[in-house]
Amino acid sequence: MDRMQKNSVLRTLSELLRLQKEAILEANRSDMLAFPDMDEAMRDRLKVDDRKIEGMMQALEEVALQDDPEGKTIYQYIREDGLRVINRTVPFGTILIIYESRPDVTIEAAATAFKAGNRILLKGGKESLHTNSLLTRLWQEALTMNGADASYVTYLNLSREETRQLIRENSRKVDLIIPRGGEGLIRFVQENASVPVIVSGRGNNFLYIDADVDFEMAIRLVINGKKRISVCNAIDKVVIDRHLPELQEKVNRLATALQEKRIDVWGNRDIVSLCNKVREENDVATLCEEYLAPKIYLTLVNDLTEATEMINRYSGGHSAVIVTNDPAKADRFMLQADCAAVYHNASSRFTDGGQFGVGAEIAISTQKLHFRGPLGAQELVTNKWFVYGEGHIRE
Repeated sequence: MDRMQKNSVLRTLSELLRLQKEAILEANRSDMLAFPDMDEAMRDRLKVDDRKIEGMMQALEEVALQDDPEGKTIYQYIREDGLRVINRTVPFGTILIIYESRPDVTIEAAATAFKAGNRILLKGGKESLHTNSLLTRLWQEALTMNGADASYVTYLNLSREETRQLIRENSRKVDLIIPRGGEGLIRFVQENASVPVIVSGRGNNFLYIDADVDFEMAIRLVINGKKRISVCNAIDKVVIDRHLPELQEKVNRLATALQEKRIDVWGNRDIVSLCNKVREENDVATLCEEYLAPKIYLTLVNDLTEATEMINRYSGGHSAVIVTNDPAKADRFMLQADCAAVYHNASSRFTDGGQFGVGAEIAISTQKLHFRGPLGAQELVTNKWFVYGEGHIRE
């Protein structure tokens, strides 16, 4: 499929979303009513409203405007004997995306893979079946209207066991799997897939407050980092330098600000001794946990080195923040914190393809291969060597 046809499909789909907005909202209401006992985080992920539909439409338009990822020359070399060696980008082939709750993945992640020339198999959660099925039908309508094969985007309505069988046997000749879900799903895919896997990692993000800091800024960044509890770029842990001036008063201010936002504040024994508003938790296992809840954990460290060691041991490798007035400390932190995105005096909530300027994302990878961080269309290609000769032989 050429560049113009792909972009036309994306723009047609954007228009179909606009025309079918009420039908999409109604399908989503059916999904929401079918699962009345959802927790707050799942409800936030599953719900589709006018704002989310506008976001999907905008993402499609932005992806259509991007450079085409296919066919770019990475490297070329012409030998003395005239043999031409060219390395170009090519699609992976067929990408299977397994995800939970979020219907916008059906549009935005699929658009990213499609722009890169891939075929897409979508396996969403049972809780979003009505919304995902309608959005996939709109995908296929947009493809058909532009003379493309409707099966470029296919939705798989499979049971859990059928999905596991597909992963084990690769009966649909998948070239790449992207699991977006809990640790159980990710572990199963990694252990059973026979093709490459890109892990859209969990959050459990840390924010470190240095002793030399604008503390009002730190409070704003913590609050903003917890603005949405269901997203992987949320802050779960706040690490505070114990040499922070007026430590007790500032810990109390931070805890009060969080509680005013109806966020439960937990901390270890050291924190509780400074602020009796904090609920005590001394089990180190909590440092590994991604909360996906209105909950945050505070702890103290002796210095930046201890903070980065804690982050590298316990975080999900997604995002890490330092709040400090010292640029040299910020540089050290950003080099040493082993995360896909590192921040100095900015909210972790910016870890997002759209916010980083790469458009819709298919995942936020916490792996170091084949790419790290938000994966846009430009990252969803592999490479291939094209060699042109005129009867050349190697002696």
